[in-house]
Amino acid sequence: MSEARGEATGAVTAGDSAGRTGAVAAGDSVDPTARLVAESTRRGLRIAIAESLTGGALAAELVRIPGASKTLSGAVVAYDTAVKRSVLGVDGALLAREGAVHAEVASQMALGVARVLAVEGRPAELAIATTGVAGPDPQDGRPPGTVFIAVLAGGEVEVTALHLDGDRAAIRAATVRAAVAACLVALEKLPDRVAE
Repeated sequence: MSEARGEATGAVTAGDSAGRTGAVAAGDSVDPTARLVAESTRRGLRIAIAESLTGGALAAELVRIPGASKTLSGAVVAYDTAVKRSVLGVDGALLAREGAVHAEVASQMALGVARVLAVEGRPAELAIATTGVAGPDPQDGRPPGTVFIAVLAGGEVEVTALHLDGDRAAIRAATVRAAVAACLVALEKLPDRVAE
């Protein structure tokens, strides 16, 4: 698991992963979300999303790109902790012990959404999960700005922990940008294969 701290108002707040992805810097014309959609489409990968604190904003960010339907299977907004268990299959004992804002919860959300949003029996090859505290109040003993993003790619889950500053809207927006950046990093690690 990697950790990063940043301002929720910055261009990309995924710490070292932003540098590895060539993510957008101020004035850069490359749209990282368009790149994610184009590259996952080119490779024939299906994307599934599980969102908590982002409340559908990550799915909306991908859908903003024309042609996203060729790669995006769908999204589950599991805002209620019980939905994380009942729909995504997150371990109930883990949720009782740690609460919803935890790295392992994010990991299990990604694994669960890949399965739940399978298309014709084919689980999503790329799954993204977000959980955290947007604020203004703490949750599960964790302060606002505590965020976990999990990305499932190539059968492996990698979780990034973020510690963001800013108001509720800024934390949620920064989480979306960081999730896109984390997906691009995961794609770069996969063998390059083109869809047939």
